[in-house]
Amino acid sequence: MEDINRLKVVLAEKKRTNSWLANELGKNPATVSKWCTNSSQPDLPTLKKVAELLEVDVKELLWSTKK
Repeated sequence: MEDINRLKVVLAEKKRTNSWLANELGKNPATVSKWCTNSSQPDLPTLKKVAELLEVDVKELLWSTKK
């Protein structure tokens, strides 16, 4: 599977951890880890909540599809 989200990158830029995000969202840390490795993806409402927590535009959490 190709990388779809930039969650790992944005977490690092914001100096936050997977554990912090999992705690804020009430999710299992393994779930957030899967998002960060792009082995699974969060649903759109969750992605919006992640953007709010990290204080970024939701577009910043996704890799562009344009080359």
